[in-house]
Amino acid sequence: MSSLERIIAAIDGINRGVGRSVAWLALAMALIQFVVVILRYVFAIGFIPVQELIWYLHGILFMVGAGFTLMYDGHVRVDVFYRGASPRFRALVDLGGSLLLLIPICILTFWLSRGYVTNSWRILEGSTEVSGLPFIYVLKTMIWVFAVLLGLQGVALAARALRYLRGEVDHYRAGADGQRIGG
Repeated sequence: MSSLERIIAAIDGINRGVGRSVAWLALAMALIQFVVVILRYVFAIGFIPVQELIWYLHGILFMVGAGFTLMYDGHVRVDVFYRGASPRFRALVDLGGSLLLLIPICILTFWLSRGYVTNSWRILEGSTEVSGLPFIYVLKTMIWVFAVLLGLQGVALAARALRYLRGEVDHYRAGADGQRIGG
């Protein structure tokens, strides 16, 4: 196994584990939302912390699961040209897109959010609601987790494309295991 293959496998392993773990948040979010609706509209009872918990779960699910989605090529793409293109063209697009757009944007996101996240941690920022959840700082930290996991998956995507363009593999599929999620 080459060093590039090991890097790809390690990054895919991290995002696969993280993605499978946070996927359960979708079920939790749906069940909690169901309970909130029943309590509110049947019993006229509302709990702000429980309502905010749904926002937290939603944010964590999408921010932390972004790398997993990219790994399986399940992200939204305007693929008018990409879908019918040759494997070489797709590999070039993925390599260029990762190196020129995705990875720099992830680095920029991490860099520009430093003050936002560290200030939130400094004051242990909580909800603006009196009875709300006191963990806004943890939620804001998900920006960093998003940038790191998505950036790492961008590295794996670029490495996968590079291996194909070098002739190290016979076929090219952007996603891990050649599978797609969501489509």
